Amino acid sequence: MAAVSGLCLAGALSGCAALLPRGEAQTSKPWSNFSQAHAAYERITPYRTTTAQLHQEGIDPLTTPNITILNYADIVRRLLPPSGNDLALDPGIRDCMQAQTACRGFEIDQRHIDRKRVGNFWLDFLDFRRETVTTGWRFNMLLLVVDDRVVYKLWGGQPEISEVETTRNPLGPLQGFGQSVLGRY
Repeated sequence: MAAVSGLCLAGALSGCAALLPRGEAQTSKPWSNFSQAHAAYERITPYRTTTAQLHQEGIDPLTTPNITILNYADIVRRLLPPSGNDLALDPGIRDCMQAQTACRGFEIDQRHIDRKRVGNFWLDFLDFRRETVTTGWRFNMLLLVVDDRVVYKLWGGQPEISEVETTRNPLGPLQGFGQSVLGRY
């Protein structure tokens, strides 16, 4: 009888890792990975690509999530140097500055981040040891558009996100007890 209850207990404990919390943060479209996002960026050619072509690529600020529409003032704050000297600026940025309110920007922020707690359920549950693995990717793109034509493009991001965060509390659930008691006085 003791052997049966021991097996049941071992079976229950071995499946406990599935009880650890998981999380996911992602943008739903238009790309499912970093390389797709970068390939879409590469297909954009300043002074040739139109907003209609952007829409075909899935870059439509009215329907695609996580696209910020920048007005002229936003663009000036982000791209114009404090000295006001625009000699070193890209021609597309200069054309945008000259077009003023006819220029608008699209800031695209696409990502997929997975967070998963791993390790021993009981050590995690009792707050002795928590380990969180974060994986994913992030892609950012800035486009400046004058008269429905892209005049400037810029990209950045993280092709591969891989982080492990480990928290150890030797006293487990009692670790913060002293501070909470002393904090009352």
